[in-house]
Amino acid sequence: MAPNLAHAAEDLAGLEPVKTIKSRWPMIIAGVLTVAMIIGLARQLLKSGLHGLDQATPDSWLYYVAFVLLYLAPPVADYIIFRKLWRIPLEGLGALMKKRIANEVVLGYSGEAYFYAWARQRAQMVAAPFGAVKDVMILSAMAGNLMTLAMTALALPWLPALYFRPMLIGMGVVVAMSLPFLIFSRRVFSLDRKTLWWVFAVHLARLAATSVLIALAWHFALPSIAIGAWLLLSATRMMVSRLPFIPNKDLVFSTVTIALLGENSDLSSLMAFTAAAILLTHVVLAAGFAVQSLIKREV
Repeated sequence: MAPNLAHAAEDLAGLEPVKTIKSRWPMIIAGVLTVAMIIGLARQLLKSGLHGLDQATPDSWLYYVAFVLLYLAPPVADYIIFRKLWRIPLEGLGALMKKRIANEVVLGYSGEAYFYAWARQRAQMVAAPFGAVKDVMILSAMAGNLMTLAMTALALPWLPALYFRPMLIGMGVVVAMSLPFLIFSRRVFSLDRKTLWWVFAVHLARLAATSVLIALAWHFALPSIAIGAWLLLSATRMMVSRLPFIPNKDLVFSTVTIALLGENSDLSSLMAFTAAAILLTHVVLAAGFAVQSLIKREV
């Protein structure tokens, strides 16, 4: 009996490293994506991503209030969703902010991988997070597609005829991308139908809020331009960023901007300042999260 027991002990000892690796893979993925996040931010900084801060800063404090709300809207909307699904603590809001930064400076949907790894590290909170993360990600894309179609229809009258064909092709592709998820929804989604509709509604509310908030921020910075024009410009910004087969998205956006507001150097300065301010906020938050992580390890 003793030799058999010794054999069993050896087998178990041999399995321990594999078990350790399996239990630590979420932490490894989170660490790799965090490093990628830092590299992505560094690359943008080296490319003078903060150059827009050299432009004239908006005078109105309301601009900065709208900007902060604009920045917080996506992670807060995600927090509302996952708070309902998993009852995540307030700590989860920080993870969702990292998710946003990763998506914007590393690679699209890399933030979802980071958040999935974060949830897997907290197995006591949620046993199988993949299904929920997948469903929320797909619904976010579908809500974005729906808003893109609506905004494209709204902006078409202001677009030169040159862009009609690529716009219509892009709209067709957006519809085609959404159809499989609608047709095979029972096989694709893990959450129940009522919850799926609720999540979809939160995503639509988030997209509407960000469109209104950026329009308000621009309006507070340049109050001489009517809020209606800013709302249409915000809608165009969303549409151009999402539609495929647009050869020069910056040119399309500039063309619509000039058609709506005319030539305006203050406008281009404001756009550059807003983009740089978002990058600066990414950098500050990433540095803050890094310091917080170091303090936790030492404690």
